[in-house]
Amino acid sequence: MSARILLADDDSSLRFVLSQALGKEGYNVRATGNVATLAKWVREGEGDLVLSDVYMGDECVFDALPGMRQARPSLPFIVMSAQSTVATALSAAGAGAYDYVPKPFDLDVLMAAVKRALSGAPDAKTRAQTTKAQKEERLPLIGRSAAMQDVYRVMARVAGTDLTVLIEGESGTGKERVARAIHEHGRRAAHPFITVSLAGAAPAQIDQDLFGSSGAFARAQSGTLFLEDLDELPSEAQTRLAGLLHADDPNARPNVRIIAAAQRSLAALSRQGAFRQDLFYRLNVVAIRVPPLRDRLDDVDDLARAFLLRAKREGLPEKSIDNAAIERLKAHSFPGNVRELENLLRRAAALSPASVITAREIGEELGQAAREEVQTGEVTDDFESAVSRRLAGEFAAASPGLPQAGLYDRLLAEVERPLILQALSATRGNQIRAAAVLGINRNTLRKKIQTLGLQTGRGD
Repeated sequence: MSARILLADDDSSLRFVLSQALGKEGYNVRATGNVATLAKWVREGEGDLVLSDVYMGDECVFDALPGMRQARPSLPFIVMSAQSTVATALSAAGAGAYDYVPKPFDLDVLMAAVKRALSGAPDAKTRAQTTKAQKEERLPLIGRSAAMQDVYRVMARVAGTDLTVLIEGESGTGKERVARAIHEHGRRAAHPFITVSLAGAAPAQIDQDLFGSSGAFARAQSGTLFLEDLDELPSEAQTRLAGLLHADDPNARPNVRIIAAAQRSLAALSRQGAFRQDLFYRLNVVAIRVPPLRDRLDDVDDLARAFLLRAKREGLPEKSIDNAAIERLKAHSFPGNVRELENLLRRAAALSPASVITAREIGEELGQAAREEVQTGEVTDDFESAVSRRLAGEFAAASPGLPQAGLYDRLLAEVERPLILQALSATRGNQIRAAAVLGINRNTLRKKIQTLGLQTGRGD
Protein backbone atom coordinates (compact mmCIF):
# COMPACT_ATOMS: atom_id res chain seq x y z
CA MET A 1 0.00 0.00 0.00
CA SER A 2 1.35 3.43 -0.98
CA ALA A 3 2.14 5.90 1.79
CA ARG A 4 -0.62 8.43 2.46
CA ILE A 5 0.39 12.07 2.80
CA LEU A 6 -1.76 14.80 4.32
CA LEU A 7 -0.86 18.08 2.62
CA ALA A 8 -1.96 21.37 4.21
CA ASP A 9 -1.33 24.78 2.62
CA ASP A 10 -3.73 27.66 1.86
CA ASP A 11 -1.94 28.34 -1.44
CA SER A 12 -4.03 26.30 -3.90
CA SER A 13 -1.37 26.59 -6.62
CA LEU A 14 1.31 25.18 -4.36
CA ARG A 15 -1.04 22.42 -3.21
CA PHE A 16 -1.57 21.42 -6.84
CA VAL A 17 2.17 21.42 -7.65
CA LEU A 18 3.06 19.41 -4.55
CA SER A 19 0.18 16.97 -5.07
CA GLN A 20 1.40 16.27 -8.61
CA ALA A 21 5.02 15.85 -7.52
CA LEU A 22 4.12 13.56 -4.63
CA GLY A 23 1.77 11.57 -6.85
CA LYS A 24 4.59 10.92 -9.34
CA GLU A 25 6.58 9.43 -6.46
CA GLY A 26 3.73 6.98 -5.85
CA TYR A 27 2.24 8.66 -2.76
CA ASN A 28 -1.47 9.08 -2.15
CA VAL A 29 -2.17 12.73 -1.29
CA ARG A 30 -5.08 14.31 0.52
CA ALA A 31 -4.89 18.12 0.56
CA THR A 32 -6.54 20.93 2.50
CA GLY A 33 -6.03 24.63 3.17
CA ASN A 34 -7.47 24.50 6.67
CA VAL A 35 -5.82 23.67 10.01
CA ALA A 36 -9.03 22.37 11.58
CA THR A 37 -9.60 19.96 8.70
CA LEU A 38 -6.03 18.70 8.95
CA ALA A 39 -6.43 18.12 12.70
CA LYS A 40 -9.69 16.23 12.08
CA TRP A 41 -8.03 13.92 9.54
CA VAL A 42 -5.16 13.21 11.91
CA ARG A 43 -7.50 12.35 14.80
CA GLU A 44 -9.44 10.03 12.50
CA GLY A 45 -6.26 8.07 11.70
CA GLU A 46 -5.70 9.40 8.18
CA GLY A 47 -2.22 9.71 6.67
CA ASP A 48 1.24 8.29 7.22
CA LEU A 49 2.89 11.72 7.12
CA VAL A 50 1.80 15.36 7.40
CA LEU A 51 3.29 18.07 5.17
CA SER A 52 1.99 21.44 6.36
CA ASP A 53 2.53 25.17 6.06
CA VAL A 54 2.78 27.11 9.33
CA TYR A 55 0.09 29.71 8.63
CA MET A 56 -3.21 29.10 6.86
CA GLY A 57 -5.35 32.22 6.98
CA ASP A 58 -5.52 33.35 10.60
CA GLU A 59 -4.66 29.88 11.88
CA CYS A 60 -1.22 28.65 12.99
CA VAL A 61 -0.49 24.95 12.72
CA PHE A 62 1.73 25.16 15.83
CA ASP A 63 -1.39 25.79 17.92
CA ALA A 64 -2.89 22.48 16.80
CA LEU A 65 0.32 20.46 16.48
CA PRO A 66 0.62 19.39 20.16
CA GLY A 67 -2.91 17.98 20.09
CA MET A 68 -2.27 16.14 16.83
CA ARG A 69 1.00 14.78 18.23
CA GLN A 70 -0.81 13.56 21.32
CA ALA A 71 -3.43 11.82 19.18
CA ARG A 72 -0.82 10.29 16.83
CA PRO A 73 2.61 10.27 18.57
CA SER A 74 4.36 8.30 15.82
CA LEU A 75 2.97 10.35 12.89
CA PRO A 76 5.81 12.44 11.39
CA PHE A 77 5.16 16.15 10.65
CA ILE A 78 7.18 18.19 8.17
CA VAL A 79 6.58 21.93 8.50
CA MET A 80 7.04 24.44 5.65
CA SER A 81 7.22 28.20 6.09
CA ALA A 82 8.05 31.33 4.11
CA GLN A 83 9.01 32.97 7.41
CA SER A 84 12.33 31.14 7.51
CA THR A 85 13.69 32.47 10.79
CA VAL A 86 15.47 30.77 13.65
CA ALA A 87 12.39 31.34 15.79
CA THR A 88 10.22 29.44 13.30
CA ALA A 89 12.64 26.52 13.16
CA LEU A 90 12.83 26.38 16.96
CA SER A 91 9.03 26.55 17.23
CA ALA A 92 8.73 23.64 14.82
CA ALA A 93 11.20 21.55 16.81
CA GLY A 94 9.59 22.53 20.10
CA ALA A 95 6.15 21.49 18.85
CA GLY A 96 7.47 18.05 17.90
CA ALA A 97 7.85 18.43 14.12
CA TYR A 98 10.06 15.84 12.43
CA ASP A 99 11.64 18.40 10.10
CA TYR A 100 11.41 22.03 9.01
CA VAL A 101 11.72 23.17 5.36
CA PRO A 102 11.95 26.92 4.59
CA LYS A 103 10.17 28.34 1.54
CA PRO A 104 11.03 28.68 -1.26
CA PHE A 105 12.40 25.16 -1.26
CA ASP A 106 14.10 22.85 -3.72
CA LEU A 107 11.58 20.11 -4.59
CA ASP A 108 14.30 17.46 -4.39
CA VAL A 109 15.18 18.60 -0.86
CA LEU A 110 11.53 18.36 0.18
CA MET A 111 11.14 14.91 -1.36
CA ALA A 112 14.27 13.71 0.42
CA ALA A 113 12.81 14.90 3.74
CA VAL A 114 9.55 13.07 2.98
CA LYS A 115 11.39 9.84 2.18
CA ARG A 116 13.50 10.10 5.35
CA ALA A 117 10.43 10.63 7.48
CA LEU A 118 8.56 7.72 5.94
CA SER A 119 11.55 5.39 6.15
CA GLY A 120 11.65 6.08 9.88
CA ALA A 121 8.09 4.95 10.47
CA PRO A 122 8.17 2.24 13.17
CA ASP A 123 7.54 -1.35 12.10
CA ALA A 124 6.21 -4.10 14.36
CA LYS A 125 9.71 -5.00 15.61
CA THR A 126 10.49 -1.38 16.42
CA ARG A 127 7.21 -0.98 18.28
CA ALA A 128 8.01 -4.09 20.32
CA GLN A 129 11.46 -2.70 21.13
CA THR A 130 9.87 0.59 22.20
CA THR A 131 7.43 -1.19 24.50
CA LYS A 132 10.31 -3.09 26.10
CA ALA A 133 12.34 0.11 26.46
CA GLN A 134 9.41 1.86 28.13
CA LYS A 135 9.35 -0.85 30.79
CA GLU A 136 13.14 -0.77 31.22
CA GLU A 137 13.28 3.04 31.47
CA ARG A 138 11.06 2.99 34.55
CA LEU A 139 13.46 0.65 36.38
CA PRO A 140 16.09 2.09 38.73
CA LEU A 141 18.76 -0.05 37.01
CA ILE A 142 18.72 -1.19 33.39
CA GLY A 143 20.34 -4.38 32.10
CA ARG A 144 19.83 -8.13 32.03
CA SER A 145 23.42 -9.27 31.46
CA ALA A 146 24.99 -11.96 33.62
CA ALA A 147 27.26 -9.35 35.19
CA MET A 148 24.28 -7.28 36.33
CA GLN A 149 22.37 -10.34 37.53
CA ASP A 150 25.16 -10.87 40.06
CA VAL A 151 24.66 -7.29 41.28
CA TYR A 152 20.88 -7.75 41.54
CA ARG A 153 21.25 -10.92 43.60
CA VAL A 154 23.36 -9.18 46.25
CA MET A 155 21.06 -6.15 46.24
CA ALA A 156 18.05 -8.39 46.83
CA ARG A 157 19.72 -10.03 49.82
CA VAL A 158 20.70 -6.79 51.55
CA ALA A 159 17.83 -4.44 50.66
CA GLY A 160 15.63 -5.57 53.55
CA THR A 161 18.44 -5.35 56.12
CA ASP A 162 20.33 -2.48 57.77
CA LEU A 163 23.75 -3.89 56.88
CA THR A 164 26.39 -1.39 55.76
CA VAL A 165 27.14 -1.77 52.05
CA LEU A 166 30.29 -0.81 50.11
CA ILE A 167 29.71 -0.28 46.37
CA GLU A 168 32.79 -0.19 44.15
CA GLY A 169 33.00 0.57 40.46
CA GLU A 170 34.46 2.94 37.91
CA SER A 171 33.12 6.45 37.41
CA GLY A 172 29.84 6.48 35.54
CA THR A 173 28.84 2.87 36.27
CA GLY A 174 25.80 3.83 38.33
CA LYS A 175 26.94 3.34 41.94
CA GLU A 176 24.50 5.95 43.27
CA ARG A 177 21.63 4.28 41.38
CA VAL A 178 22.51 0.98 43.07
CA ALA A 179 22.56 2.68 46.47
CA ARG A 180 19.27 4.45 45.84
CA ALA A 181 17.62 1.23 44.63
CA ILE A 182 18.72 -0.60 47.81
CA HIS A 183 17.23 2.24 49.87
CA GLU A 184 13.96 2.39 47.90
CA HIS A 185 13.40 -1.37 48.19
CA GLY A 186 14.25 -1.55 51.89
CA ARG A 187 12.56 -0.86 55.20
CA ARG A 188 13.74 2.79 55.16
CA ALA A 189 12.21 3.71 51.80
CA ALA A 190 9.78 6.23 53.34
CA HIS A 191 12.66 8.19 54.91
CA PRO A 192 15.44 10.40 53.44
CA PHE A 193 18.24 9.28 51.13
CA ILE A 194 21.10 11.74 51.69
CA THR A 195 24.26 11.85 49.53
CA VAL A 196 27.58 13.31 50.70
CA SER A 197 30.74 13.39 48.57
CA LEU A 198 33.94 12.90 50.59
CA ALA A 199 36.39 13.69 47.76
CA GLY A 200 39.12 15.91 49.18
CA ALA A 201 37.20 16.58 52.41
CA ALA A 202 39.15 18.13 55.30
CA PRO A 203 38.82 16.71 58.85
CA ALA A 204 36.96 19.80 60.10
CA GLN A 205 34.65 19.59 57.10
CA ILE A 206 33.88 15.95 57.93
CA ASP A 207 32.69 17.04 61.38
CA GLN A 208 30.46 19.77 59.99
CA ASP A 209 29.10 17.93 56.94
CA LEU A 210 28.36 14.67 58.71
CA PHE A 211 27.95 15.21 62.43
CA GLY A 212 26.90 18.84 62.79
CA SER A 213 23.44 19.80 64.06
CA SER A 214 22.30 20.13 60.45
CA GLY A 215 24.76 17.57 59.08
CA ALA A 216 24.07 14.56 56.94
CA PHE A 217 23.45 12.15 59.82
CA ALA A 218 20.78 14.46 61.22
CA ARG A 219 19.15 14.93 57.82
CA ALA A 220 19.23 11.19 57.07
CA GLN A 221 17.57 10.25 60.37
CA SER A 222 15.67 6.94 59.93
CA GLY A 223 16.85 6.83 56.32
CA THR A 224 20.05 6.11 54.39
CA LEU A 225 23.33 8.06 54.22
CA PHE A 226 25.27 7.53 50.99
CA LEU A 227 28.99 8.35 51.30
CA GLU A 228 30.56 8.89 47.87
CA ASP A 229 34.20 8.97 46.75
CA LEU A 230 35.67 7.25 49.82
CA ASP A 231 38.84 6.46 47.88
CA GLU A 232 39.43 10.21 47.45
CA LEU A 233 39.25 10.91 51.20
CA PRO A 234 42.58 12.33 52.54
CA SER A 235 44.34 10.30 55.23
CA GLU A 236 43.73 12.79 58.08
CA ALA A 237 40.05 12.89 57.19
CA GLN A 238 39.99 9.07 57.10
CA THR A 239 41.30 9.07 60.67
CA ARG A 240 38.67 11.55 61.77
CA LEU A 241 35.84 9.63 60.07
CA ALA A 242 36.99 6.30 61.53
CA GLY A 243 37.18 7.82 65.01
CA LEU A 244 33.76 9.42 64.76
CA LEU A 245 32.11 6.24 63.52
CA HIS A 246 33.85 4.10 66.12
CA ALA A 247 33.40 6.43 69.10
CA ASP A 248 29.73 7.05 68.46
CA ASP A 249 27.77 5.96 71.57
CA PRO A 250 25.64 2.96 70.44
CA ASN A 251 22.74 4.24 72.54
CA ALA A 252 22.91 7.70 70.98
CA ARG A 253 23.94 6.57 67.49
CA PRO A 254 21.79 8.15 64.76
CA ASN A 255 19.24 5.76 63.30
CA VAL A 256 20.86 5.81 59.87
CA ARG A 257 21.92 3.12 57.41
CA ILE A 258 25.28 3.74 55.73
CA ILE A 259 26.01 2.88 52.10
CA ALA A 260 29.45 3.90 50.82
CA ALA A 261 30.98 4.04 47.34
CA ALA A 262 34.47 4.16 45.83
CA GLN A 263 35.90 4.09 42.32
CA ARG A 264 39.05 2.21 43.34
CA SER A 265 39.37 -0.98 45.37
CA LEU A 266 39.51 -0.01 49.05
CA ALA A 267 40.94 -3.46 49.86
CA ALA A 268 43.89 -2.79 47.55
CA LEU A 269 44.34 0.75 48.89
CA SER A 270 44.23 -0.64 52.43
CA ARG A 271 46.96 -3.19 51.63
CA GLN A 272 49.07 -0.39 50.16
CA GLY A 273 48.62 1.72 53.28
CA ALA A 274 46.64 4.39 51.41
CA PHE A 275 43.37 3.68 53.23
CA ARG A 276 42.79 2.94 56.91
CA GLN A 277 42.11 -0.74 57.52
CA ASP A 278 39.78 -0.11 60.46
CA LEU A 279 37.63 2.26 58.38
CA PHE A 280 37.64 -0.22 55.47
CA TYR A 281 36.47 -3.11 57.67
CA ARG A 282 33.80 -0.92 59.28
CA LEU A 283 32.31 -0.03 55.89
CA ASN A 284 32.97 -3.27 53.98
CA VAL A 285 30.24 -5.38 55.62
CA VAL A 286 28.63 -6.28 52.27
CA ALA A 287 30.49 -5.53 49.04
CA ILE A 288 28.94 -4.92 45.61
CA ARG A 289 31.09 -4.48 42.51
CA VAL A 290 29.28 -2.64 39.69
CA PRO A 291 30.77 -3.80 36.36
CA PRO A 292 32.00 -1.31 33.75
CA LEU A 293 29.91 -1.07 30.60
CA ARG A 294 32.61 -2.80 28.53
CA ASP A 295 31.96 -5.93 30.64
CA ARG A 296 28.19 -5.84 30.06
CA LEU A 297 27.88 -4.97 26.37
CA ASP A 298 24.76 -7.15 26.11
CA ASP A 299 22.99 -4.35 27.99
CA VAL A 300 23.87 -1.60 25.47
CA ASP A 301 20.73 -2.23 23.40
CA ASP A 302 18.34 -1.92 26.37
CA LEU A 303 20.25 1.03 27.82
CA ALA A 304 20.34 2.97 24.55
CA ARG A 305 16.63 2.62 23.82
CA ALA A 306 15.69 3.44 27.41
CA PHE A 307 17.91 6.55 27.40
CA LEU A 308 16.24 7.80 24.21
CA LEU A 309 12.85 7.42 25.87
CA ARG A 310 14.15 9.24 28.94
CA ALA A 311 15.43 12.05 26.71
CA LYS A 312 12.00 12.32 25.07
CA ARG A 313 10.33 12.48 28.49
CA GLU A 314 12.66 15.35 29.38
CA GLY A 315 11.63 17.34 26.31
CA LEU A 316 14.10 16.26 23.61
CA PRO A 317 12.86 15.08 20.18
CA GLU A 318 11.54 11.53 19.92
CA LYS A 319 14.17 9.26 18.34
CA SER A 320 14.76 5.58 17.77
CA ILE A 321 18.04 3.82 16.99
CA ASP A 322 18.78 1.19 14.36
CA ASN A 323 20.58 -2.12 14.95
CA ALA A 324 23.73 -1.05 13.08
CA ALA A 325 24.06 1.90 15.45
CA ILE A 326 23.71 -0.43 18.43
CA GLU A 327 26.54 -2.59 17.05
CA ARG A 328 28.66 0.55 16.56
CA LEU A 329 28.08 1.44 20.21
CA LYS A 330 29.09 -2.05 21.31
CA ALA A 331 32.42 -1.62 19.50
CA HIS A 332 33.26 1.36 21.74
CA SER A 333 35.12 0.83 25.04
CA PHE A 334 33.08 3.46 26.98
CA PRO A 335 35.68 4.80 29.41
CA GLY A 336 32.87 6.95 30.86
CA ASN A 337 30.62 3.88 31.22
CA VAL A 338 26.82 4.18 31.39
CA ARG A 339 26.98 7.94 32.00
CA GLU A 340 28.96 8.39 28.76
CA LEU A 341 26.40 6.32 26.82
CA GLU A 342 23.49 8.35 28.17
CA ASN A 343 25.14 11.69 27.39
CA LEU A 344 26.05 10.52 23.89
CA LEU A 345 22.44 9.53 23.15
CA ARG A 346 21.10 12.79 24.58
CA ARG A 347 23.35 14.70 22.17
CA ALA A 348 22.25 12.50 19.26
CA ALA A 349 18.58 12.97 20.17
CA ALA A 350 19.02 16.74 20.30
CA LEU A 351 21.12 17.17 17.15
CA SER A 352 20.13 14.42 14.72
CA PRO A 353 17.72 15.69 12.03
CA ALA A 354 16.34 12.20 11.36
CA SER A 355 13.96 10.22 13.54
CA VAL A 356 16.24 7.15 13.45
CA ILE A 357 19.81 7.40 14.76
CA THR A 358 22.21 5.50 12.49
CA ALA A 359 25.69 4.01 12.86
CA ARG A 360 27.17 6.94 10.95
CA GLU A 361 25.74 9.43 13.44
CA ILE A 362 27.03 7.37 16.37
CA GLY A 363 30.48 7.31 14.78
CA GLU A 364 30.40 11.09 14.33
CA GLU A 365 29.34 11.59 17.96
CA LEU A 366 32.11 9.32 19.25
CA GLY A 367 34.69 11.09 17.09
CA GLN A 368 33.52 14.53 18.21
CA ALA A 369 33.61 13.51 21.88
CA ALA A 370 37.18 12.24 21.46
CA ARG A 371 38.29 15.49 19.80
CA GLU A 372 36.67 17.60 22.55
CA GLU A 373 38.37 15.59 25.30
CA VAL A 374 41.76 16.08 23.66
CA GLN A 375 41.16 19.84 23.23
CA THR A 376 40.01 20.38 26.82
CA GLY A 377 42.48 17.98 28.39
CA GLU A 378 39.64 16.03 30.01
CA VAL A 379 41.02 12.59 29.30
CA THR A 380 41.07 9.47 31.41
CA ASP A 381 44.28 8.02 32.85
CA ASP A 382 43.31 4.63 31.45
CA PHE A 383 45.67 3.96 28.53
CA GLU A 384 43.40 1.49 26.72
CA SER A 385 40.52 3.97 26.89
CA ALA A 386 42.70 6.77 25.52
CA VAL A 387 43.76 4.59 22.58
CA SER A 388 40.13 3.60 21.97
CA ARG A 389 39.10 7.25 21.80
CA ARG A 390 41.96 7.97 19.41
CA LEU A 391 40.82 5.13 17.14
CA ALA A 392 37.16 6.20 17.38
CA GLY A 393 38.16 9.61 16.09
CA GLU A 394 40.17 8.03 13.24
CA PHE A 395 37.26 5.86 12.07
CA ALA A 396 34.69 8.63 12.54
CA ALA A 397 36.76 11.06 10.47
CA ALA A 398 36.83 8.51 7.65
CA SER A 399 33.04 7.88 7.77
CA PRO A 400 31.36 6.50 5.72
CA GLY A 401 34.56 4.90 4.38
CA LEU A 402 37.53 3.39 6.20
CA PRO A 403 40.79 4.98 7.39
CA GLN A 404 43.78 5.06 5.07
CA ALA A 405 45.70 1.78 4.88
CA GLY A 406 48.57 1.39 7.35
CA LEU A 407 46.65 2.30 10.51
CA TYR A 408 48.44 -0.39 12.55
CA ASP A 409 51.93 0.97 11.82
CA ARG A 410 50.80 4.61 12.26
CA LEU A 411 49.32 3.92 15.66
CA LEU A 412 52.36 1.95 16.84
CA ALA A 413 54.61 4.83 15.76
CA GLU A 414 52.49 7.29 17.75
CA VAL A 415 52.89 5.14 20.87
CA GLU A 416 56.54 4.22 20.31
CA ARG A 417 57.88 7.77 20.06
CA PRO A 418 56.68 9.10 23.47
CA LEU A 419 57.45 5.71 25.08
CA ILE A 420 61.12 5.81 24.05
CA LEU A 421 61.43 9.50 24.87
CA GLN A 422 60.05 8.89 28.35
CA ALA A 423 62.44 5.99 28.95
CA LEU A 424 65.40 8.06 27.78
CA SER A 425 64.33 10.99 29.92
CA ALA A 426 63.96 8.80 33.02
CA THR A 427 67.44 7.32 32.48
CA ARG A 428 69.00 10.69 31.54
CA GLY A 429 69.81 9.46 28.05
CA ASN A 430 71.50 6.23 29.13
CA GLN A 431 70.56 3.91 26.28
CA ILE A 432 71.67 0.74 28.07
CA ARG A 433 69.38 1.44 31.04
CA ALA A 434 66.56 2.68 28.78
CA ALA A 435 66.74 -0.52 26.71
CA ALA A 436 66.55 -2.57 29.90
CA VAL A 437 63.47 -0.64 31.07
CA LEU A 438 61.80 -1.15 27.69
CA GLY A 439 62.77 -4.83 27.52
CA ILE A 440 64.59 -4.56 24.19
CA ASN A 441 68.30 -4.82 23.36
CA ARG A 442 70.44 -1.74 22.91
CA ASN A 443 70.93 -2.18 19.15
CA THR A 444 67.16 -2.30 18.62
CA LEU A 445 66.74 0.87 20.70
CA ARG A 446 69.51 2.65 18.80
CA LYS A 447 67.87 1.75 15.48
CA LYS A 448 64.51 3.03 16.64
CA ILE A 449 66.07 6.29 17.85
CA GLN A 450 67.57 6.80 14.38
CA THR A 451 64.35 5.82 12.55
CA LEU A 452 62.21 8.16 14.66
CA GLY A 453 64.78 10.98 14.52
CA LEU A 454 64.94 11.35 18.29
CA GLN A 455 67.42 13.62 20.05
CA THR A 456 69.16 11.93 22.97
CA GLY A 457 71.57 12.98 25.64
CA ARG A 458 74.36 10.65 26.64
CA GLY A 459 74.69 7.41 24.74
CA ASP A 460 75.83 4.90 27.39
